[in-house]
Amino acid sequence: MQEIGKIVLVGAGNVAIHMGLAMKESGLNIVQVYSRTRVSAQALAGNLQTTYTTDLKSIVPDAYLYIIAVSDDAVEDVIRDMDAREKFVVHTSGSIPMEVFQPFAQNFGVMYPLQTFSKNRKVDFSHIPLCIEANSLKNLELLNSLASKMTSDVRTVSSDQRKVLHLAAVFACNFPNFMYSIAELIMRKTNLDFNLLKPLIIETAEKVQSVSPGEAQTGPAWRGDRKVIEDHLEMLKQVPGIRDLYKQISQEIGQMKK
Repeated sequence: MQEIGKIVLVGAGNVAIHMGLAMKESGLNIVQVYSRTRVSAQALAGNLQTTYTTDLKSIVPDAYLYIIAVSDDAVEDVIRDMDAREKFVVHTSGSIPMEVFQPFAQNFGVMYPLQTFSKNRKVDFSHIPLCIEANSLKNLELLNSLASKMTSDVRTVSSDQRKVLHLAAVFACNFPNFMYSIAELIMRKTNLDFNLLKPLIIETAEKVQSVSPGEAQTGPAWRGDRKVIEDHLEMLKQVPGIRDLYKQISQEIGQMKK
């Protein structure tokens, strides 16, 4: 197995920050950080005790691996502009197929961490599923070796599977968090403390560790309690968008029980 050498992080957003810190803690050698903005590049490079650049043409040319951790819309432009023909490059996106590299590079793959990241909240990367894919068995083995230094949960996942996984993750993470935002807004309007809901939120998340979500479902829509649902819809009449959302989700829950 080839020894893991120099790594360049292309990007300085939430994913790059957390992956970079996990690599550093694992003893991996990050030699450079790239970002379009000097402030973000300098900040992450400082935390990783490495160098930085804001010019794709000035990226270290002889690194072992280049990890592109930028927004999905920017991935293809970055690949094109950095001249990846002789480089081993991967992206970290959940929704972009690995083949995006094909016109630009000979050695490529994906390292997709299945987790939600916020800049100022530390996560334990050692148990995060890291989904990998590569265009050859040799490259897959190299990525597996690197990923295994960062986490105990490394999965080989195809682009088609990863796309489905990303969709499921939106329903499992992004949408529930939006619901928390609505709940917080409702609470705030009557001077209620959002912290009152946190034990409920925690129990809901912990429950699905031992039973399926279908078995864990409760609430007025699941019970078919029409009077409660009508009362709630009446309370939401001043916010028609949220009212419609409540109504549609309640209908879907009712259909699921049938």
